Amino acid sequence: MTTMQSPAKDKNYNLLTVLQLSLQNVWQMETYIADAEREGDGELAEWLRKIQENNRKAGEQGKQMLQARLAGEGA
Repeated sequence: MTTMQSPAKDKNYNLLTVLQLSLQNVWQMETYIADAEREGDGELAEWLRKIQENNRKAGEQGKQMLQARLAGEGA
């Protein structure tokens, strides 16, 4: 079994990757929520909104962490 590895073994690369994926997921959830609503599945739409909100929070936390790290490197 082969394990995929990060192209850059770097904690900041990992932070940027997770930040990008979280924010991308926030955007993608809009499509899934609209699909669920169009099909009349309010339960699914609400569940997807919760996932979207969790990813939005993770994205905001990641942006704050990145800003602090970048500010620290300039000091």
